[in-house]
Amino acid sequence: MRALVHPYPSGLPSPTLTADLTDDELVAFYAPPVQDQRRGDLSRDGLWVRFNFVSSADGAATVHGRSDGLGTPADQRLFALLRRPADVILVGAGTVRAEGYGGDLVSAEDRAWREARGLVSHPAVALVSGSLDLDPESAFFTAAPVRPLLLTTTGADAGRRAALSEVADVVDCGTDQAEPARIRAVLAERGHRLVHSEGGPALLGAFTAAGLADELCLSLSPLLAGGAGGRIIGGADLASPSGMDLVGLLEEDGALFLRYRVTAP
Repeated sequence: MRALVHPYPSGLPSPTLTADLTDDELVAFYAPPVQDQRRGDLSRDGLWVRFNFVSSADGAATVHGRSDGLGTPADQRLFALLRRPADVILVGAGTVRAEGYGGDLVSAEDRAWREARGLVSHPAVALVSGSLDLDPESAFFTAAPVRPLLLTTTGADAGRRAALSEVADVVDCGTDQAEPARIRAVLAERGHRLVHSEGGPALLGAFTAAGLADELCLSLSPLLAGGAGGRIIGGADLASPSGMDLVGLLEEDGALFLRYRVTAP
């Protein structure tokens, strides 16, 4: 994997630009735009909220309802490495139902890497669900490596809330919809700084509409998918398109890995 555009051309430590970047060089390549993510100055509230998606060359975010049909070996490698330094993995309920998130979300190697750097061995896991239409006996809950944080609304069904409170910490983040500003506040209150989100499209749409997404890491797969696969962003049309700055670009075997910083609306 080689770097075509580097996020830190000067001023900050940067990995060597080789044709075969190591795991540590890639983690450094994707580091938030400050040297120390624990200093509390990543963004307006001390958080850095990163979204990670894969798309085909013709814009499909899924094949037969799942994203894994678009991934390349390089994408799978980056997918794991982006989780590695995260304080919390943030994901929407639809993505959990479609993709399956049961069990450990980081490897034993990732755990060792984290522990060696003073991080807890596994990132926290936060699930966004406005309706709480979730099965408390699913592997997401029963095989969870850490007790999940469930971000929901005051309007969610009381019976579902009671059942899910047995297997997760349930926190209200809005009345009818889980609001991105409140989600950020809850995560900040819990001491999280680097927030790594894997979608889905509705969650990215909500954060983008609110102007509260900081970064998009997009894997562009050298595939044409056709069909009716949705795009990486969902929900209502934005009031105006959200601008982004390209701050990093990698390439391997025809796949492009774009790192964008979302500009403030």
